[in-house]
Amino acid sequence: MLKSFLTIILCVLSSAITYADGPYIVPHNKKNTDTLKAASKIAMSGIQAQSERMKVISQNIANIDVTGSTPESDTYRRKIIFFENKIDPQTGAEVVVVKKIQNDQSDFILKYQPNHPAADKNGYVKYPNVNINVELGDGNEAKRGVSINANSMDMIKSMQFTILNMMKN
Repeated sequence: MLKSFLTIILCVLSSAITYADGPYIVPHNKKNTDTLKAASKIAMSGIQAQSERMKVISQNIANIDVTGSTPESDTYRRKIIFFENKIDPQTGAEVVVVKKIQNDQSDFILKYQPNHPAADKNGYVKYPNVNINVELGDGNEAKRGVSINANSMDMIKSMQFTILNMMKN
């Protein structure tokens, strides 16, 4: 019974059947790819993408009080990260990657500080267009993304060990 169960699991895991909208991790290529390896690649790409997102958020927070040195100079602009899906050539799995990082073109925050060296003729200083509440919310979301993907990696590793242990018997 155990061997037949193991055979069924191995057949399901090595299957190259594609499901149109199913919840299964199925490689897009026609190779006989290990779906647990594909799942690992997907989870790892999620961790890498969220780590890059945390780097951008950290830059934004670190520069929240940076102003120009003169009224004419621009200050730090908030950075925004964009992701996209790509097909991993080794596994055929759809993974997430950083598409681009660009400057947020929203208006700077103006603060009335007439004695500041970067104050304009009306006494206003341009501060970065960084909202700490938005950055902290994005940071928490990125943290959850890393945690969820790390949990997925743990589940995949557990499944791999279970299969190996079943093969020993």
